[in-house]
Order: sequence, then C-alpha cells, then structure tokens
Amino acid sequence: MKKSVLWLIVVVLAGVIGLAVYPYFANVELPDGNFSAFGSETVRARVVQIIEEGEIDLGGLVQPYQVARVEISEGEYQGVPMEIDYGKRQIRSDDYRLDVGDRVLVTISKTPDNVVNAYFVDFERSTSMLWLAGIFGVAILVISGWKGLRALLSMVFSLAVIIGYIIPHILAGEDPLTVSIIGSAILLGVTLYLTYGWTLKTHAAVLSMIVVLLLTGGLSVLFVIVTRLNGTGDENTMFLMQSLQTPLNMRGLLLGGMIIGALGVLDDLVTTQAAAVFELHHANPNFGFVGLYRSAMRIGQDHVAATVNTLVLAYAGASLPMLLMFSLGRGSYAYLVNFSVVAEEIVRTLVGSLGLVAAVPLTTAVAIGFAFYADRLGGLRQFLGPEDAEGGHHHH
Repeated sequence: MKKSVLWLIVVVLAGVIGLAVYPYFANVELPDGNFSAFGSETVRARVVQIIEEGEIDLGGLVQPYQVARVEISEGEYQGVPMEIDYGKRQIRSDDYRLDVGDRVLVTISKTPDNVVNAYFVDFERSTSMLWLAGIFGVAILVISGWKGLRALLSMVFSLAVIIGYIIPHILAGEDPLTVSIIGSAILLGVTLYLTYGWTLKTHAAVLSMIVVLLLTGGLSVLFVIVTRLNGTGDENTMFLMQSLQTPLNMRGLLLGGMIIGALGVLDDLVTTQAAAVFELHHANPNFGFVGLYRSAMRIGQDHVAATVNTLVLAYAGASLPMLLMFSLGRGSYAYLVNFSVVAEEIVRTLVGSLGLVAAVPLTTAVAIGFAFYADRLGGLRQFLGPEDAEGGHHHH
C-alpha cells in the first residue's frame, strides 16, 4: 500500500476514535469543591520601581529584602500601581532579586475598611517556559522531521486525554482504575499509530501494550490489597477528599496513578522491542521463531535492566526531601518502609517494573507472530500495512 494511503487510514482511525470517545469527554459534570482554584485570586503585575532594599533580621535570620512598586496587568485593578514587599515579612529560600521590568504574580486582598493590599506570590515564569517549549519543539523537528511532528501531536493528544477524560471522570466519582486503564489504552493506541504509522510494528506494540496494561492493573490491585494500602499516603489526596462534596475512591486513585505512571516507559519499551524484532527478522530472514526470540530477548533484557533502574531513580528523586528528613532524624529504613507514604512509592515502583518486565517477552512473541505469519492472511495482509513506516520490508 502507498504511504499516503497508510497515513489516511491512521487519520481516519484517529477521527473515528475521537468521535467515539467525545461523548465521554463532553458529558461529565464536575462536582463542586469548597475551595478556590489554585491561583484564582492571583494576578500578573510588572515591576515599575524599586522603592527600598536592604537587609532585615527575621528571628535571627538576616536576609535581603525589597519594597517595589508594581503595575497590575489584569483583572479589576488593571493599570493600578501598588506596593509589594519581597522578603520583608517571610523567610526567603532563594537569592533572586526584583528588577524593574520583571513580571511577577501578586495576590490582591481588600480589608473590611476597603483598603486594598497587594502581596508578592512568585515570579511569572510562563514566558520563559514557552521559550523552553519552543526550543524543545524545534529540536524534535530538526532531529526527527515529520516523525518528530507526529510525536509532538501525540504529546498534545496525551495531555488532552489526561485533562479532558481521565481527570474529569475520576472527579465525577467513577472508578479511577477503570478510567485510567481505558484512558491509557486510548492514549497509547492513538499516539502510537499517530507517531509510527499503520504498520505491523505498531500493531504488535499496541496489542502488547493493552495486555500489559491489564496485567499491570491486576498486579496493582493484588499488591495494594496485600500491603493494605488505601491511598492516604499522599497529603494532596487527603486535601482533595476533604474538599470534594462527592466521595472519591482513594485506593482506586492510587491504582490509577500506578497505571498512568508506567505509561511513558511502557510506550518506549514496547515500540523499541517490536522494532528490534522486525529489524532482526529483516537482517536475517533465516532466523526461526526460537532463534529470533532469543536474539530479541537479549536486546530486551538490557532495556529492562536500564528501564527498571530509571524508574527507581525517578521515584527516589521525587521522594528525596522526605528521605533527607528521615535520615536527619536517624530513622531506620526498615521501619520507614511501613509508612504508607513510602510503601505506596515502593509498590508503585515494583508493580510498574513487573509490568515492564512482562512487556518484553510478550511484545517479542507478538511481534514475531506478526513478522512470521502476517503474510498468511491472504487479501487481508495489505490492510495491515508494511513492517515499518519507512516503506517496510516484506518477506514471502
């Protein structure tokens, strides 16, 4: 089949899936929370003058401070100049200073006698992050070309699924594990085809990915029950429970987080392993099933070893402040692992790693099946596409 026809199939398939899942995205009524959205009382402002600066002693800690005049850039008080202080009343944890022209975030409050005050909240960073995102996008396009563009579109779709489907449905009271598995299957299925095209390699990766997601979900349920975790290890979860007027399945939320947490690495693992199988098959068509399986597994074993270490380091990095606090208190790590806040991360890491380990032999077997037996489908074979998006290698 021509390459243009293959991409037309991908676009049509993505459109059909989009139309099928749209009602699930659109018809979700979110519950009301009894708190204001983060940043809802915060506005942007620009520093127009540094009025005063020096050093101040706050409880024995001497630190620099500044008093600045800012001009409000949005909201009810847009264009109104106000004064803020930075480091004069609260302990600072940085050495940054305000300069004329800086963009900052301030909170505006009104006292009972109608006196309006502005308070420094943080620096405005969206412009800098947009530049970083632009550099990232250009780098992807320069290195990967059209495949890089498809990868960027896949990233946008992934964020849309998480924000538009997974989060609203969990907040609406649906089971977080079920929502996460369905959302993850839609997310990875569409993004894999969008990035790699309608090919045998992608079919193998998607099929393997769905099976591994179900397996990881089952393992998560089993070990969360065995270790008696209930999802209360994260203080944000507790805050969410207190704020929502509808009940939230905390254990399901923990399980859903485990599934989503493994997605990125799973995407990389299954596509790489499927690609390795087809490249080995193309390099040596005389390989039998067993020989090809062994060769591909030797590649997969190295990938799994590196991936598991990556997961452990990622979770350890996220938990580093807590580990530092515990070490400072001369605590025993054998005792520490019993606390839910630590146990959740350990179970998350190990269950996710088990799913990734299972993905390698499974993807290898599925990809070999496609490589060896796809040509036996007769007239249906042409609708499966080539082995890869570069034109493919066919063996008859």
